[in-house]
Amino acid sequence: MPDASTSPDLVELTRRSLEVGALRDIDGGIRFFAHDAVWEVPALGTSLVGLTAIRGFLEDWLGAFEEFEIELKEVLDLGSGVVFAVVQTDALPLGGASRTRLREVFVYVVVWSEGEVSRVTAYADIDEARIAAKRLAEEAADVRGVRDRRSG
Repeated sequence: MPDASTSPDLVELTRRSLEVGALRDIDGGIRFFAHDAVWEVPALGTSLVGLTAIRGFLEDWLGAFEEFEIELKEVLDLGSGVVFAVVQTDALPLGGASRTRLREVFVYVVVWSEGEVSRVTAYADIDEARIAAKRLAEEAADVRGVRDRRSG
């Protein structure tokens, strides 16, 4: 019988991390992150480094909503620790006269290293995110290939 893979299922880990975050379980969500993880939102020019900064961002963001739900539309393992995830949110902001629900799609490129999230980049444009994710996975595979040839 062949040996079972010891590598983590990054699609499942990504799903669980996003679902826990949607439940507003910041502690549960942050446990997936490396202590020096980075969370970026290029469109906003935002780059947060470390658990404290990421936790504060998530608390502020989720705290702005009375209701917050997600639906995972697509989660793909692109190899080399890179996962591409499309998430639709349905949220009701706190207070406000209009009480208009916000329905938006966010795209995350998640980089896993040694079973932890080392980087999340959030995009509003799915095509931009898909290109960035594929490029990142290819670059990581190229680096690993060079490293393997040197050690072999």
